[in-house]
Amino acid sequence: MSLSTTLSRIFGDAFASQGYDASYGEVVPSARPDLAQFQCNGAMPAAKKAGGNPRELAQAVTDALSDTTPFSDVGIAGPGFINITLTDDFLASYVDSLSGSLRFGSDPQTPRKMVIDYGGPNVAKELHVGHLRPAIIGESVKRTFRFLGHDVVGDVHLGDWGIPYGQLIVEIGDRRPELPFFDPDRVDGYPAASPVTIEDLQELYPIAATHAKEDEAFAAQARAAVVDLQSGRPGYRALWQHMRNVSVAAIKKVYDRLNVEFDLWHGESTINHRLEPMVKGLIADGYAVESGGALVIEVMTDDDTKEVPPFILLKSDGASLYTTWDLATIEDRVEDLGATEIIYIVDVRQALHFEQVFRAAYKTGIASPDVVLDHSGNGTVNGPDGRPFKTRDGGLLTLRELIDMVVDRAAQRLEENELATEFDEAEKVEIAEKVGLAALKYGDLQNHRSSNYTFDIDRFTSFDGKTGPYLLYGAVRMKSVLREAAERGIESGEVVAPVRDQDRNLMLQLTRLPEVVERAAQHRAPNHIAEHAYELVAEFSRFYEACHILREEDTAVQSSWLALVEITLAELTLLLDLLGIEIPERM
Repeated sequence: MSLSTTLSRIFGDAFASQGYDASYGEVVPSARPDLAQFQCNGAMPAAKKAGGNPRELAQAVTDALSDTTPFSDVGIAGPGFINITLTDDFLASYVDSLSGSLRFGSDPQTPRKMVIDYGGPNVAKELHVGHLRPAIIGESVKRTFRFLGHDVVGDVHLGDWGIPYGQLIVEIGDRRPELPFFDPDRVDGYPAASPVTIEDLQELYPIAATHAKEDEAFAAQARAAVVDLQSGRPGYRALWQHMRNVSVAAIKKVYDRLNVEFDLWHGESTINHRLEPMVKGLIADGYAVESGGALVIEVMTDDDTKEVPPFILLKSDGASLYTTWDLATIEDRVEDLGATEIIYIVDVRQALHFEQVFRAAYKTGIASPDVVLDHSGNGTVNGPDGRPFKTRDGGLLTLRELIDMVVDRAAQRLEENELATEFDEAEKVEIAEKVGLAALKYGDLQNHRSSNYTFDIDRFTSFDGKTGPYLLYGAVRMKSVLREAAERGIESGEVVAPVRDQDRNLMLQLTRLPEVVERAAQHRAPNHIAEHAYELVAEFSRFYEACHILREEDTAVQSSWLALVEITLAELTLLLDLLGIEIPERM
């Protein structure tokens, strides 16, 4: 059980003894740590509701506390704030209970079946800088909900089933008509080896798109090819599968470097079999109506203060589009995966699209009212000009190039700081990779997911300040202390009452993880975890400077401090893992 929950129950019982709801007893870390460690603010709203005096109620609540409570001081400030300070013995005992813990006081929540939709790359296109945020935010959100005990599935949701693939099929057919995939009389026995590489596709994709814009005959062929593909023409399906396979293999390599893992590699093609019966059902039930030749679902309600355009189910030519696929995907996730909550980590600029999709899902009964559909949008990575980050020639920087750039700068930073200088080349490369990725990911995740931020490689790779390298250096320092202690035969022991402000403050910081993780999950916002990780390392650094662990002569204090190092490293390792950041053994 978390420390805040333990304290809240004590104060909840005291409020209840005065005839008030126990929820008023919520205890939180103090906003004024110079005055107290924790505070309870419930007297003001409770007294206001009852028409009483908040200071008098606060006094009555504190008077009702048992003599056995773990407080060294409980006082009343201002209009009725209750300031709380723990006894050092109780604080040490609680922190000692965290030793060897995997949860650090966090209780598992009632499990929900969740699908988190993040990543969203398109087949045949290389990942670019715009794919960074949904990938690493979504990965962190997935890990956070799993830590809290939920059954979570991460789905990359590939863009793999639309007009671009018709364009590619036609472009490849124009260049290599002899390939068996274009033989209309052939139905099987297609080559096992792909006729195209990922490099081929990346070259062909923009060329085919340009041809479609400039040549109506080509565009018409591409539209016909999509119809044939989606209708199951064997040769086109076989060629498409090759394009998908080589694309997924290339995409996985980049995601693997980012420590981003998906359980499902589903895409629009996965739910193709659902489209026709879903559309027919929506027509039969009267939800889908004709409008301007297209088939739409009206999703605007009488309560709307601004126009919400109709949800387009089919275009006027009868073709499906990504709105159709997204609705069918919800149906698939609810029916086949049993999802009760679906979270989309997708660009905030897609807010209207998801509003339409969610309304259509609820209105038609595809999602029942108890299914949570949530678009937790992400902002953009911007350049110095405040606009989405691009290369000097105006193109989008690939994600692979971005990672390489940050890792190279991290290697320079390590050299400048005379770190990892005595290691062999292979270990140096490994450390630079981890430091660079920590710089990239922490530089992103310390911002709220919906905010835009400016990419600053020099600031992100610094070993000073609120950065990934600073956190890794703190973790490596903890590992170094523990290694040296082991070499000298010094063992950790029971956490005893703090003897200095610095070990007391570190203990208090170690108790706050449960609320931080729950807040990050509630808001789908990893920045709360990132902030707590920084505060933990900063508090440890102050403790490390003031408390000379390996030179301490009092063995009880020394073994207690060593236990604090172990607990701090374990908690920091968990926090960084929730952010998808790996710690090197040494630097």
